[in-house]
Amino acid sequence: MSAPDGLLVVDKPSGWTSHDVVGRARRLAGTRKVGHAGTLDPMATGVLVLGVGRATRLLGHLALTDKAYDATIRLGASTVTDDAEGEVLVRRDASGVLDDTLAAAVAALTGDLQQVPSSVSAIKVDGQRSYARVRAGESVELRARSVTVSRFEVLARRGDDLDVAVECTTGTYVRALARDLGAALGVGAHLTALRRTRVGPFDLTQARTLDQLAEQLVVLALDAAVAASFPRRDLSAEEAVALSYGQKLVPAGQPGTFGAFAPDGRCIALVEDAGGVARASVVFAPAGS
Repeated sequence: MSAPDGLLVVDKPSGWTSHDVVGRARRLAGTRKVGHAGTLDPMATGVLVLGVGRATRLLGHLALTDKAYDATIRLGASTVTDDAEGEVLVRRDASGVLDDTLAAAVAALTGDLQQVPSSVSAIKVDGQRSYARVRAGESVELRARSVTVSRFEVLARRGDDLDVAVECTTGTYVRALARDLGAALGVGAHLTALRRTRVGPFDLTQARTLDQLAEQLVVLALDAAVAASFPRRDLSAEEAVALSYGQKLVPAGQPGTFGAFAPDGRCIALVEDAGGVARASVVFAPAGS
């Protein structure tokens, strides 16, 4: 028996790729119709959102642009991958870095930034992943991207290790933050630990480890997932039927995507205003089904 349609909020273990987690979730859910929203590097742990069944159609519409991380940055060494999994390129003594100097460098990496992603990333260059080109011995230079780091705070300093909290927009590489911090301080730096604590409205309080999900598959039902992720538009019975069969509605008069709910509480579709009407961007079920 397959799992109900909805979202799985997983606490990803270290050493697993996001695809590995999807594979395990497919076995637990009894269906191949499982996908993930965004990715986490194998080294990273924490919140990874998966869609099951019809909820896979929801993944591309989720507002997961705001993310939060706990991380550890090690000063004094830069690596090929900007994290602990890569070969060390340069080592320098970081003991002379003053707290005031560190605070200024961190402040300079907070706000709206032009960030060059780590070369060992999943970004495609001429149709091939950047990390594949780097591992093949090529030199890859990626273009800077506009990102926003709303919080970059040093929580503790333990010798050369910095425990930090980061809140940022999607597309931000925390290991690139570590790299750039090390460059600004003149001693090099790389990421040694990364834990995503929140993505969009989903955080660690909702996340379950794969072992926990194997004992009890906790699925956030499709209707509840939409209600938690989007503003709500309640429909009349006539509107629900019309929308579920592709007809347009009177616009809501507000920008953005809304979850459209039938009188019985079921989510019929996601709707957006466009061209003076409200139309469905995703239909989950006919209103009468």
